[in-house]
Amino acid sequence: MSTARRFPFFAARPARVIAGTALAALVLSACGGSDSGSGSSTTSTSPSPSSSASPASSAGSGSTGTAAGSDTGAAGATQDFGAEADTLRLGYFGNLTHAAAVLGVADGTFQEALGDTTLETSVFNAGPAEIEALTGGAIDAGFIGPNPAINSYAKSSGDSLRIVAGATANGAALVVAPDINTVEDLRGKTIATPQLGGTQDVALRKYLLDNNLLVDTTGGDDVSIASQDNATTLDLFKNGDVQGGWLPEPWASRLIVEAGAKELVNEKTLWDDGQFPTTLLIVSRTFLEQYPGTVAKLLQGHLAELDKIEADPADAQTRLNDALAEVAGKPLADGVISRAFAEITPTYDPLANHLTELGEDGVKAGTLKEVPDLSQIYDLRILNQLLVADGKKPVSAGGFGQE
Repeated sequence: MSTARRFPFFAARPARVIAGTALAALVLSACGGSDSGSGSSTTSTSPSPSSSASPASSAGSGSTGTAAGSDTGAAGATQDFGAEADTLRLGYFGNLTHAAAVLGVADGTFQEALGDTTLETSVFNAGPAEIEALTGGAIDAGFIGPNPAINSYAKSSGDSLRIVAGATANGAALVVAPDINTVEDLRGKTIATPQLGGTQDVALRKYLLDNNLLVDTTGGDDVSIASQDNATTLDLFKNGDVQGGWLPEPWASRLIVEAGAKELVNEKTLWDDGQFPTTLLIVSRTFLEQYPGTVAKLLQGHLAELDKIEADPADAQTRLNDALAEVAGKPLADGVISRAFAEITPTYDPLANHLTELGEDGVKAGTLKEVPDLSQIYDLRILNQLLVADGKKPVSAGGFGQE
């Protein structure tokens, strides 16, 4: 059963030691979506005491196996990662770029991995609002773009969060009205992003600056940027009130398929290796220190969901559209979901080698005052222990933290 409630700010939760048995499973009913950049919808689910399934029971080939600390012999099973919380409050977006989160919540994989820990979820429109919830004590962990994570880490002098895994690469584009053919044609136009300081917002501001077009944060008004809810952008684009948007999937594809937009820039073409981090998994620093066992179980659920996506992408696409229908009220059109799903690359690798450039982009875009010290922003130790236990290669922190 899921119930909506307001954020429980700074709620105290006692620690538990990870149990050595297979843990309870349950299917979590899907979350509702927000209709503003600062709002969210929250649901709470309690584990079923009668089930004995483990995360491996629902994972595809290559699954990371049962919850950390169990004695079933699966990946991570013999490792004791430490204390657990009674509740994990998790944030994410109702976007394709958060595919592992959307599916992991909707099909119960995350709750199954968490066992006796109750999973509470909140759906956000953009990263800055989710960061506000994290730093305000309303959520403990979240799936989010790299730039809001960098901004929060820098503004808190490294105290607010740690990046513990990747989630998605690619899946963002600048889509525009049909009469816009070059970047110079953007002069005098209004282009939308999900929220000021978010990953797509920074990408747009940096791209315009590179092409000698200034905006409010870079000292000019050549192009107006409207930071707003993605659904609002779709409506305003149809009405001609905005002429494009730098948007994550499925919104870029929705503007193309449903509203006649065209792709001017696919963001992956701006990166030397053709890929960039779109979504990361972050955890409050204090929560990670207090409840590493809960973080380990969340990571196992994340890895299990990624395994299922990789094992059967076609099925994952169908399941994802069903889950997004629960968030948005209706499924995406076939042309939208197929185009959008082809643009994303689910991955646990945070692509840390891109971090320096992302920080520099924030400064150039005017959302950061200076390139921050990001030397400890990653803590990939638990992730890498789970990967190695499953016979996979560990991922790199790129010199920006522990691995």
